Amino acid sequence: MAVTDRLPEPVHVLLSDGTTVCIRPVRPGDEGAVRRLYEEMSPENLRLRFFTISRGSARKAAERLCSRPRPGARALLAETGSDVVGLAQYEQLDGDGLDADVALAVADRWHHRGVGTLLLEHLVSMARADGITAFVADALSENRDVLKVFADLGLSVSRHFEGPEVHCRVRLAEDESYLSAVEARGRTADVASLQALLRPRSVVVIGPGRHPGSVGRAVLRNLRGNGFTGRLYAVHPEASVILRVPTYRSVAALPQQPDLAVVAVPAAAVPGVAEECGARGVRALLVLSAGFDTLQAKELLSACRRHGMRLAGPNCLGLANMEEDVRLDATFAADLPLAGTAGVAVQSGGVGIALLTGLSRLGIGVSSFVSLGDKYDVSGNDMLQWWESDNRTDLALLHLESFGNPRAFSRTARRVTRRMPVLTVDAGRTDAGRRAAASHTAAAATPTMTRQALFRQAGITATRSIAELLDTAALLHTQPPPTGRRVAVVSNAGGTGVLAADACVEAGLTVSSFTPELVERLLATLPVSACATNPVDTSAAVSEDQLRDCLDVLTAHAEVDAVLVSLVPTAVATATGDDLTRAVTEAAEHSACTLAAVLPDQEASVLLLTTGAGAVPAYADPQAAARALAHAAARAQWLARPTGTVPALDRVDAHTAAAVVATYLGRETEGGWLAPRDCAALLDCYGIPQLPWAWADTEDEAAAAAERLRLPGGAVVLKAHWPGLVHKSEEHAVRLGLRDDEQVRSAYRDFVERFAGRLEGVLVQPMAEHGIELFAGVVQDEVFGPLVLFGLGGTATEILADHAARLAPLTVEDVHDLTAAPRCAPLLHGYRGTDPVDLEGIEQLLLRLSRMAADLPQLAEADFNPVNATPSGVAVVDARVRLSPRRPHDPYLRRLR
Repeated sequence: MAVTDRLPEPVHVLLSDGTTVCIRPVRPGDEGAVRRLYEEMSPENLRLRFFTISRGSARKAAERLCSRPRPGARALLAETGSDVVGLAQYEQLDGDGLDADVALAVADRWHHRGVGTLLLEHLVSMARADGITAFVADALSENRDVLKVFADLGLSVSRHFEGPEVHCRVRLAEDESYLSAVEARGRTADVASLQALLRPRSVVVIGPGRHPGSVGRAVLRNLRGNGFTGRLYAVHPEASVILRVPTYRSVAALPQQPDLAVVAVPAAAVPGVAEECGARGVRALLVLSAGFDTLQAKELLSACRRHGMRLAGPNCLGLANMEEDVRLDATFAADLPLAGTAGVAVQSGGVGIALLTGLSRLGIGVSSFVSLGDKYDVSGNDMLQWWESDNRTDLALLHLESFGNPRAFSRTARRVTRRMPVLTVDAGRTDAGRRAAASHTAAAATPTMTRQALFRQAGITATRSIAELLDTAALLHTQPPPTGRRVAVVSNAGGTGVLAADACVEAGLTVSSFTPELVERLLATLPVSACATNPVDTSAAVSEDQLRDCLDVLTAHAEVDAVLVSLVPTAVATATGDDLTRAVTEAAEHSACTLAAVLPDQEASVLLLTTGAGAVPAYADPQAAARALAHAAARAQWLARPTGTVPALDRVDAHTAAAVVATYLGRETEGGWLAPRDCAALLDCYGIPQLPWAWADTEDEAAAAAERLRLPGGAVVLKAHWPGLVHKSEEHAVRLGLRDDEQVRSAYRDFVERFAGRLEGVLVQPMAEHGIELFAGVVQDEVFGPLVLFGLGGTATEILADHAARLAPLTVEDVHDLTAAPRCAPLLHGYRGTDPVDLEGIEQLLLRLSRMAADLPQLAEADFNPVNATPSGVAVVDARVRLSPRRPHDPYLRRLR
């Protein structure tokens, strides 16, 4: 197998201590730097690498490594500045080309910082793209460092000892173990790199104005006035002191190396300032400035990468860390956020201010806040990992307008959201983002559907507004998640109880009638005028003790997952409003049941009623309360389900599938729709069931195929084909129910006449058994990767728009969710006397479609419509596949933007 000629672009990556290195292919001009790496190695490390202390072996290795590229050989280096600090290389072995010999070297002073592991991760990704399945290496048995690097990769490693040497074989197949190991290493490096940004020991503000009104001055005032615990400096070309903060004319003139620089100068000056900061040893930049053109943006990020600085912004509100030993408020917000336990990351400064204000008002407060702005570097993924590790945050709030690496974000979010609720505002939900597309699949795959698939699979609670986000945060922060969707509604006025019950049902919750036993117990606690059905009307005469007793009964009952209490002030009440709300809070103190209140007369949309042990959220609107309860129930349901695994599939021939794709793209370099025979061959590679078919170039071939495929007493279908045909029904290119030879021949002649000059041939199939017409497809999103869609099929699939979607690769749990999500799902289980269809067959088809999309990045679209589902099986009746030239992209490979 030949190694491809494509070389990866240089990328910057974080080491375990947060240091940045550049990983790139070795070039002929690197020989001097490579030789220096070897020459500076200690005799002992040289011996462990080359099995000899002779410097001659090192010189020859440098010459060979940096010579002209050799077939089957790849080499990567890690560098910082002009210094090469590590090398990794492989060379394919003779035979089938599936194995490659691998070697590794790291500069002495860079040991134990993750250089070797990073190089191997990137080398593994290259090798997989080249079709290599295993690395082999020989090492001295005393070389514990390199043996540990191989063992800790997360890949399957076997060892064979021969005297003083160890022969290692590393299988490169990607599995959950490897991805989890890469994730853990990335999390360690990421958190270490953010220390200077979020826990700096010293800060410099560059560009504070001498007069009120400037952004930089506002940040400096907040840093000083709100008690930053570290050293604080400012840089201004003329002033020596601003706001009683020592001020210097340049970064170079500062008395010490700052951890964090806050930059508030015009965009044109920012790249130069970044370069100056990097030269001074600054480890992180917070850029508030806006208005960068393409060149300025590139120069800013290049300076940060070159000097190993993390970058928040630009075009942002700032950041804050409210830990007592930090007290960092580097924002230009008017008010200091309350210290608390919610982590907040937003792209919009306005959304950030609204969330900070709302969380402070609720008393939840903020652990750390980052305004990501244009998000050149630090992202929501970074912040999730920070909050996961800070031992303080228990609630994460995100507002993201874009995703840099959604699949990596999804893996992080899946992990983090099992430890704390992760909430977001699902912005940009309108159809304005829908792109024009030819196939059913692409037309259905709206940006909203793609984002929502990401949120659902990752367990992220997606709300529709800032207000809803805060409403839900109040509940999730203060109450245990409900174990189900059964809600008991209690009110002291019948009308408000009805409104609350309606709101619950509309939000997807259940308000069921109580059993006679529960009704009897409730009536024993309430005034004689009360009604104890669901909703419970306590009547206006209810006392504090009676309401508390009623709530105690409900919160302890097995039929109730959550209780929603709606209270209004009345003139005949024997208890005051404060008395009744105290009954609610006291009931919550000793209950594990979810409890929320509705107080229509309160001014704020949501408040927290404090208790001795916690708090109960109180809402002005029952719909807000019901939505929050529904989000909490959905989170509890997600937490209760298994993590899910991507199953192994039999009858998969990925090698042949790749050859089908390569052959087609070799002919059609711009890509396009596969011909029916190629399409069927590709589906066969993944064991995707298809209705029997035959290709016919002539009338006689069509008649013979029909005779062969027609079932006794049955009929056949003829489908015309020519390049570019997508929707056959719109062209009247399908003839159904052809029962004899003459009808088949007549249909063929009709196609020839109507499609003269275009017709390439016809597809002949037997009429499918009567079943449910479904739709399955996949589309490659440029950012999110492959999206698998499923729903009701047939010619009306786009009009009915009954589709659900999940991002590939699909786990078993994802497939269960996908088949249950469309409105047509009840039809699959048998409806009004019909038998259930082969649901296992549907799930297998979706898993195989997911695998095909994950294996083949060139698969731009696949459109299976209809898929015929019957009790006896599932088969694709019509399939369309579009290929596009696309380089493989490893979404889980560690790299900075």
